[in-house]
Amino acid sequence: MKPALLIVDDNKLTRETLVSAFADQYRIATACNGNEALAMLEAEPFDLMLSDLMMPDLDGLSLLEQISHNERRPAVIFITGHATVESAVRAMKLGAHDYVTKPVNLDRLALLLDKALETRNLREENARLRRSVQEGQGGVRLVGDCPAMRKILEITQQVAATDASVLIEGESGTGKEQIASLIHYRSARAAAPFVRVNCAAFAEGVLESELFGHERGAFTGAVAMRKGRFEMADTGTLFLDEIGDLPLPAQVKLLRFLQERTFERVGGSKTFKVDVRVISATHRNLPELIQTGAFREDLYYRLRVVRIVVPPLRERTGDIDRLIDHFLHHYSEIHNRDVNRMDEEARRVLRDYPWPGNVRELMNCMESLVVMTPGDRVTVEDLPEQFQAGLRDARGEGGGILADMEKDAILDALRKCGGNKSEAAKLLGIGLRTLYRRLEKFAPEALSS
Repeated sequence: MKPALLIVDDNKLTRETLVSAFADQYRIATACNGNEALAMLEAEPFDLMLSDLMMPDLDGLSLLEQISHNERRPAVIFITGHATVESAVRAMKLGAHDYVTKPVNLDRLALLLDKALETRNLREENARLRRSVQEGQGGVRLVGDCPAMRKILEITQQVAATDASVLIEGESGTGKEQIASLIHYRSARAAAPFVRVNCAAFAEGVLESELFGHERGAFTGAVAMRKGRFEMADTGTLFLDEIGDLPLPAQVKLLRFLQERTFERVGGSKTFKVDVRVISATHRNLPELIQTGAFREDLYYRLRVVRIVVPPLRERTGDIDRLIDHFLHHYSEIHNRDVNRMDEEARRVLRDYPWPGNVRELMNCMESLVVMTPGDRVTVEDLPEQFQAGLRDARGEGGGILADMEKDAILDALRKCGGNKSEAAKLLGIGLRTLYRRLEKFAPEALSS
């Protein structure tokens, strides 16, 4: 869904011009004065607001003042033909993102809107995580009680009290970002930004600008100055995911920052100093990349002051049941379902699966089960098709020794329970529906008893 933009101006031509310019990028609503805008903001949330500064009745600054304490307020950019230093200072103190003067340069305004939206999304995310911290949740929960996970939790507790750089290694989907979040929200920086950058998601030239920002005219298309993620993370934490994909030129600038805590924007000569803790993560083998010349050895040791290795899920199968219960509860709440149980047979299948996508794959599987399971209990028949072929082989559905063994086990359980099928299902650790299906296949004569 497109972001929502509210345009507030008492000049009809200005409103129509702005609607025409940005209708492709945003869902747009308009207001012709501050009071109308205030009513619209109370009725529904907006991501962005473009507002005239000088309007009758309720002017732009007064409007901003009235919504400034609302955590869900939009990012605000003022448009004015009467800019003064005093009004600009007051606007910034009230939380305005920026202001532009008339006549408006639409290209520059488009860039400001992009940046304002990015800043607002970051503000909302950090507000949400701060609420979690205040509720004692730490913004993230690591589920697991195997020795390796207990050790990781101990390390996060110890390293959170410092500003040491941390390198988190592990396969994709093992929860490296959650560990980085946990370190941040257990630290004294918890109320400051936690800024994420996926180094594999940007082209080489774009990534350097993304991290360090750029000055106007630094390259084609750089029509305005832009702050980078380091400036956005000031006093907080910068999480560099997939650090093994960081290009060599950016590695040089990152190394300098870790050594001196300073950097320059792309295309600029002014030196900036910020207070940022760096946590990085990778699924790649960095020592091998060092041998091929793709990664700097000096940067590697700067990044791995503290090293955390996250095991794949196949090496911590004892945690699978805990993860199943956690995700059942989590996604039942999110999707307003009441799927809170899983049969032992289904659990056994999930424990035996190798989980090449690790915890992320299990998480997605559990969300699908919560959404698609018809009742309140997940049975083995509810599992996705990827599990069914192996399950059929394990059951020996083509006949033979395994099939005979299953039939004998079912009939023995029925004898022990005096023919009570509900009790027999509990004894076997399967659902009643599953028992009926197995009886229909292996011992139909027992269905009538």
